[in-house]
Amino acid sequence: MNTAPPPSPDKRALRARLRALRDAFVAGGPSPIRPPAALLDRLRPDLIVASYLPLGSEADPEMLAQAALAAGCTLALPRTTTRAAQIAFHRFAAGDPIETGPFGLRQPAPDAPIVKPDIVLVPLVAFDGACNRLGQGAGHYDRALAALPGAWPLGVAWSVQQVPLLPVDPWDRPLAGIVTELDFIERTDPQ
Repeated sequence: MNTAPPPSPDKRALRARLRALRDAFVAGGPSPIRPPAALLDRLRPDLIVASYLPLGSEADPEMLAQAALAAGCTLALPRTTTRAAQIAFHRFAAGDPIETGPFGLRQPAPDAPIVKPDIVLVPLVAFDGACNRLGQGAGHYDRALAALPGAWPLGVAWSVQQVPLLPVDPWDRPLAGIVTELDFIERTDPQ
């Protein structure tokens, strides 16, 4: 099974610090995250856009998902069953059933059709200017993005989650860009 090794102590401490910053920031009522032009320019009716339902103080991708729907895209949500399991993206529409999965994740029912997204909106704990991301620590999105090499991964975060430099391991997958309530950062160097 392809799972990431346990997180380094540096990443654990960084996660704890950034989660606390994110929690405090959300308590202050941040502005919504609006779709950047880089996303809007990519949206077409034949695309599948994977979004997520935010957990706790995660940045809310609702306006990005609504832009995808307005462009005629199909939405999908991630579903997982264990820490080591691969994420599967399931087609999702308003009114479809949602259940609570591992870690408190709100996810589609297991019988929702599995789809392959073209664009993946990615939650995160921290990011840097090179569009590296620090996730929750289970490697779910790193493995999912490795299995979707043609997908365009867009991180969704609050501006307070940016750090000068993240520790990066070989299995960490950088994002094409990160959108916050303040701006859009695009990865400029090739992978």
